[in-house]
Amino acid sequence: MSNTHTPGAEISANILRWYDASARSLPWRVSPQDRAEGVKPNPYHVWLSEIMLQQTTIPHATRYFLDFVKRWPTIEDLASAPRDDIMNAWAGLGYYSRARNLYACAQEIAAQGGFPETSAGLIKLPGIGPYTSGAIAAIAFNEQVAAVDGNVERVTTRLLAMDAPLPDIKKDIKAIVENWVPEDRPGDFAQAMMDLGATVCTPRSPDCLICPLSEPCKARALVRQTDFPVKTPKKTKPMRHGAVLLAIAGDGMVAERRADKGLLAGTLGLPTTAWNDVPSEPAVASDDRYIGRVEHVFTHFRLYLDVYTSEAAEALNLIVEGEEELIPMSELSSAGLPSVFRKALNLYQSPRGT
Repeated sequence: MSNTHTPGAEISANILRWYDASARSLPWRVSPQDRAEGVKPNPYHVWLSEIMLQQTTIPHATRYFLDFVKRWPTIEDLASAPRDDIMNAWAGLGYYSRARNLYACAQEIAAQGGFPETSAGLIKLPGIGPYTSGAIAAIAFNEQVAAVDGNVERVTTRLLAMDAPLPDIKKDIKAIVENWVPEDRPGDFAQAMMDLGATVCTPRSPDCLICPLSEPCKARALVRQTDFPVKTPKKTKPMRHGAVLLAIAGDGMVAERRADKGLLAGTLGLPTTAWNDVPSEPAVASDDRYIGRVEHVFTHFRLYLDVYTSEAAEALNLIVEGEEELIPMSELSSAGLPSVFRKALNLYQSPRGT
């Protein structure tokens, strides 16, 4: 896949020259200078960061990454930890199927005695798709393979002024980027493209004056930078409605471990009614107190939950999908509740709810 003396070689050389001077310092990364001295990335750190960064920003994921590697320094440590500990530690990152796949993947890798070192081997593992397998293979193992995320798609479509809608040209973009990947520095190139899209070729305010690709960029020449990539219109998210009960018993609150399948599977949650397309009146006990409504946006729908408090655990007709447990009030903030339930809890703890 050599691209010496081709337009692709010039593109990769310009990006790498910029990256050598402007690479972001991230806790899971090896700098280009250290890498040139022979320091190798930790595959566990690369894998963990890539899973956490799916649908999550770097500032938000960084805190979780540092916590995970402190609690579980190796993938063997992670694989041998209780699954509930992993799920609780993941709370707040969202997309909980990632946590379940993370745990399953760690167990497979530990059982195999280490990571597969190719994208073809990595993609067979739970929770690893085409982008993630390419990113890990390139960054951790220097495989000459493209890692194409949203940042890379934006850089590429602007550079070439690709007018077709993004969903229709994803394969074309990957093929183009594959031809740009240098044989000697595929990992640095992958991270350089990500950094370029994240810090310079940004969605709304690209800084073309400092971009290493400004000269050949067709979108810049057309003064149409923010027109790319071309996206299909987003559909309006459907709404769902339900109720959540903060059932207080002494100095604790009733929680339940949700079922292993479905939304928020395997997480610790609060008792709720079913979430329906139309609002319906829950069976509220006479001593229940309505304290307000919280809103939460999931990937495919927007949820409105009416929040009730009660001294009685059976105050609503609830669907209890898992085992109930009593969580001391002092431990609720660290119990690993998903964001939707923490919103209800925050409402209760606010001056309005108490």
